[in-house]
Amino acid sequence: MPRTRRSTSEFNLSFLDIMCCGFGAVVLLVMLLNGDMLTTRKEIVADLRSEVTRMEREVRAGEEFLVTLQNSMVETEEEIVRTEGLSSQVIARIEQTKVELATLQGKSQATKKHIKALQSDLINLDDEVSRIGADQQTELTKGAQVREFIGQGDRQYLTGLRLGGKRVLLLVDSSASMLDETIVNIIIRRNLDERSRRDAPKWKRTVRTVEWLVANLPQDSALQIYTFNTKTVPVVTDLQEKWVASTDTNNVNRMLAALNQTIPQGGTSLFNAFSAAARMGPRPDNILLLTDGLPTQGERKSGQTTISGGERLNLFYQAVKKLPSSVPVNTILFPMEGDPMAAVSFWQLAIDTKGSFLTPTRDWP
Repeated sequence: MPRTRRSTSEFNLSFLDIMCCGFGAVVLLVMLLNGDMLTTRKEIVADLRSEVTRMEREVRAGEEFLVTLQNSMVETEEEIVRTEGLSSQVIARIEQTKVELATLQGKSQATKKHIKALQSDLINLDDEVSRIGADQQTELTKGAQVREFIGQGDRQYLTGLRLGGKRVLLLVDSSASMLDETIVNIIIRRNLDERSRRDAPKWKRTVRTVEWLVANLPQDSALQIYTFNTKTVPVVTDLQEKWVASTDTNNVNRMLAALNQTIPQGGTSLFNAFSAAARMGPRPDNILLLTDGLPTQGERKSGQTTISGGERLNLFYQAVKKLPSSVPVNTILFPMEGDPMAAVSFWQLAIDTKGSFLTPTRDWP
């Protein structure tokens, strides 16, 4: 039987091998590409998570800042409300001050007119006394004087002043304002040396006035001299609470010499001066007050650097309450600027105590 020859295809094995190799290469390529994609995806995811975290932090910070701004806005609104309230109070206070200033200006004008009228009356009275018989009156006065005192032009008269009494107390203002009549000059003089302050014209005139008063006291009277600023003291310490006879030349000279050495300084406490007069025993039956205006201090030294006219007037009324009863107060006022109510107040005090009030000219005594 003849053998049948089998035919073979040249593509059978080789084609399968090629297909398998190609498929394997494709699989390998897919696996390689997939691995790179996973790595890249993880990196992208990580970056996105970081970005999300950063944005969440920014959101939280923004929320906290928003809360802070809201709180600040609430505080600002409250501050605006408080400021508006204070503004209303300040405006009301300004209006009140304007009213008070207008009132004081009106009183000041009235006071100036009254002072001018009083000064005119005093000049007319001086002229009238001179015409009646100045020479004869001068001789009679000199015969009754316990001390000799010659003023400028031999002016030995003083109309209306009550110099009588068994016990005469002289209260002499020795505060810094007694250095001059204007505030500017007072500030300048209080910074000078002690000798210059003692020689201040206004203070020297005050001392000469005291000497004139002492020289014209009745021969049967006794006297005491106290100076006062924030405190009230006798001019001679060992004569405290003692009444010195006007004829006791030695002690009277000691008191006047001590007054000449006094240096004006400090504020003015009329309260302490009148309190000292009330404590004296036996008490005075006549008070001669030499001052230049309303007080600036009360019983104790004040911590204030400035004081209004109304406050000074209140201090004056408080001081008057400390006066011993039924004792006349005779005031000699050496006026200074910026105190328009002083003349009216001391004039009213003279009326209430049955004393006298005067403002001497610069060339007296």
